[in-house]
Amino acid sequence: MSDSLHARLRGATAAAHEALERDLDWEARVATLPGYRDLLAGLRGFHAAYEPVIGVALADASFFDPRRRLPSLDADLHALDGTAPDTLPAPAAPRLDGPGAALGALYVLEGSALGGAVIGRHVARLHGAGVPLAYYAGRGRETGPLWRSFRERLDGLPEGQAAAAFAAGIATFEAMRRWLVAGEG
Repeated sequence: MSDSLHARLRGATAAAHEALERDLDWEARVATLPGYRDLLAGLRGFHAAYEPVIGVALADASFFDPRRRLPSLDADLHALDGTAPDTLPAPAAPRLDGPGAALGALYVLEGSALGGAVIGRHVARLHGAGVPLAYYAGRGRETGPLWRSFRERLDGLPEGQAAAAFAAGIATFEAMRRWLVAGEG
């Protein structure tokens, strides 16, 4: 096949991605500081369920640890209202069998790091320079290199693991939509 696995995964997950963006209505959610805080709390719960499972399935801390976003969510929530992360609800942890499934799930989280900069700028315009934006500020200069290395890892997957990546990517978008929109895990 001439299309990269990344391009094929983007196509396979497009409908689920669009449903999340449509139903989440992030602009309305971040219009108030309490709404912004609630969105961060929901994202914190989601990452708390997914990051440990992805880390175990990938079994490559040097690759995955720089991509963890729980510390940023915790910092933002603490700065907003002193929230203790372990008191926030989280959905059920997913089952990810192997690196293909882990990379499919991580595709969703990595993509949100890229798109998050747009949301971060919007939140800063709405609520001022002092609003905590560790999660939405992305990774600064590391954003591009981390994304490129993720795509290389994804595109290097054996073809036999592509179906697992597609299924996990779709399932992760759908789970994120259920969790953030309806509060269902």
